[in-house]
Amino acid sequence: MELRTILQPECASCATPGSKKKVLELVSNLIAAQYPTLSSQEVFESLLAREKVGSTGIGNGIAIPHGRLSSIEHPIAVLVKCTEPVPFDAIDNQPVDLLFALLVPSEQCQEHLATLSAMAEKLSDKQIVKQLRKAQDDAELFRVITA
Repeated sequence: MELRTILQPECASCATPGSKKKVLELVSNLIAAQYPTLSSQEVFESLLAREKVGSTGIGNGIAIPHGRLSSIEHPIAVLVKCTEPVPFDAIDNQPVDLLFALLVPSEQCQEHLATLSAMAEKLSDKQIVKQLRKAQDDAELFRVITA
């Protein structure tokens, strides 16, 4: 998977959202700003629906919120580095400071799973995670994850 095909530079953000809800709203707003055919509300509802099934916090301060939308034709990603970790109901009960959010077309279940797996693998690389956490701005965050 070539990350640059699903993650736009404008969808990498260093931010201080404060809560799980606020970070999901931030993700939704970033996507809606880059993809005008999508409303931030429909994106938010898709991500929130998945979170209600169970937290996407995978541990080690990392979450991979994701959802499906029938109104998109290709996967869309957002990377957020929280300047202050947020409670996220992660499996290790630790707050989250790195989120890789993913939206996929409703009918592309296999691609969805493959993309999630590839991102989880990338985020299991301690060196990449360390660099992401050191990123000082949005451009550096994007550079690190797409290197």
